[in-house]
Amino acid sequence: MMYAHIGLNVTNLEKSIDFYSKLFGKEPVKVKPDYTKFLLEKLGLNFTLNLHDEVSGNQVGHFGIQVASTEEVIAHKKRLEETGILSQYDEMNTTCCYALQDKFWVHDPDGNEWEFFFTKSDTEIQNEDHGTCCVPKIQTTAGDCCDSTQKESASSCCSTSKGE
Repeated sequence: MMYAHIGLNVTNLEKSIDFYSKLFGKEPVKVKPDYTKFLLEKLGLNFTLNLHDEVSGNQVGHFGIQVASTEEVIAHKKRLEETGILSQYDEMNTTCCYALQDKFWVHDPDGNEWEFFFTKSDTEIQNEDHGTCCVPKIQTTAGDCCDSTQKESASSCCSTSKGE
């Protein structure tokens, strides 16, 4: 078996273990005072948490888990909600990364963004709104949504009915 490996720096190992145990639906295979390892056979992923006093300058845009159907996207969203992890934003029938997708986004305790997504079909356009693709949306106090690179007051915010 070959595994992709992601080593993620975190500031609170206990909170991160709790979050990722819920996210992956599995407990870690190794826990040390400054390190935790999840070996996820179904994902083919060797995922580790490495404790640091401070995490800054994240060079990762986001992480994602691709599933086989929209029903799986919805099932993972429901599973996570049952554990107390609420989606930050849902995108159904959205065009992103030259594909028509259904997805939802969650954040870990250090703010790393994760999407669960299903690719329905390939498209000829990068994204439908010509904004930033593969950047999760955030809810504003006005009830609108913006991608996480914009300010709440940005005039380019999308409406909450986008993609539905």
